[in-house]
This record gives sequence, C-alpha cells and structure tokens, in this order.
Amino acid sequence: MNTMTRCRHFTAAIAALGLLLAALPASGQQQPLATTGAAARNFPANALRGSVTFVSGNKLLLNGNAVRSAPGLRVFDARNRLVMPGTLRGNTYTVHYVMEASTQMLHTVWLITETEAAKPRAAPGMVVRNFKFESELPEPRQQR
Repeated sequence: MNTMTRCRHFTAAIAALGLLLAALPASGQQQPLATTGAAARNFPANALRGSVTFVSGNKLLLNGNAVRSAPGLRVFDARNRLVMPGTLRGNTYTVHYVMEASTQMLHTVWLITETEAAKPRAAPGMVVRNFKFESELPEPRQQR
C-alpha cells in the first residue's frame, strides 16, 4: 500500500510552527496604564506644541495662522484613539502636532491632557539649546 508521506511531513511542520509561535511573547501588548487611567504616550521629538482650531474641511487655524491639513491627517484624542477631524469642527484644542516637511501641511495632531500640557515642550519660535552664552551667565562676584 502506497500512502502519501509528504502530507505527514507538512502536518508536522505546521504543528511545530504553531508551537513556536505560541511560545513567543506577544509583541502587540498594550502599554501600561498611567495613574490617570490613560496609556502613557510618547510623542516624536519633532512634535511641537500649539493650539489648533478646526474650521472646516481641511482648513485649520494653527496658533492663529491659517493652514491646510494634509490629505492623510491623523488626529488622536487623549486616549490615543483616532478621531475624525470633522467631529471637532468649531473647537480649539491644545495639541502636539507634526507638519509635513515638503508641503507644510498639518500631518498629525495629538489632543493632549492637562498633565501632558504641564510638561515642557518646544513651541514654534522657541529656541532650545544645551548651552548658555557668556552674556547670559551671572556676573562673577568681585573679591574684596
């Protein structure tokens, strides 16, 4: 009697692959919850802080200046859920945002909580550096 042995090898390979995948830790686990009950969020280094008013469609006011939103604008609420920009029409929010470098359109917006707003963050026109000029140093005391 001839039986097809290749089916047995294939079944054994699938079973071994299943065991291997079951042994790996889950890589998509949710971040631990912060004390406020919301997941701790990490913002990109190039994200700036500002205020956004959703006017209509792709028209927005960013820090009082009219800007357009990129076709793929993503807006995240305080719980990091995706929000449709049309539902925010007519409201102003304190946000962290990223602009597209090539088009200068608003690309990503995070609506931030009061706790996140209390943490220092770069804003447009703000100079951030890790040194001081000599003119900024306190004058040395003269010895008597």
